[in-house]
Amino acid sequence: MKPRAITVGVPVRDLDAAIRWYQAAFDLGEPDQRPMDDLAEFDLGPFWLQLAHAPELAGREGISVNLSVENATEQREAFAARGLEVSALQRFEGVVEFFELTDLDGNKIGFVTELA
Repeated sequence: MKPRAITVGVPVRDLDAAIRWYQAAFDLGEPDQRPMDDLAEFDLGPFWLQLAHAPELAGREGISVNLSVENATEQREAFAARGLEVSALQRFEGVVEFFELTDLDGNKIGFVTELA
């Protein structure tokens, strides 16, 4: 199987607040789709980001989203400069650099740069 697209779903407590947060964090415009009242979708090129109003699930452990970026150090600094919550940069020499960005509902999004 070779997927043509990937959708990453993130449950949130307040959909409108989450849309604004993700727009600001990722420099996004308006959602590309609002297929239902409780869903907003952004086309991010290699995948779709879907924000779903699901307060009972928002911020729970188990959601794993890791995005491959060209330079994790620079991306972390850019998020930190915006006042967003980021973890320390972890470097596994010859393997990866990695950090996590935490959204307003406590969901963690990993950012990784392969070093090999």
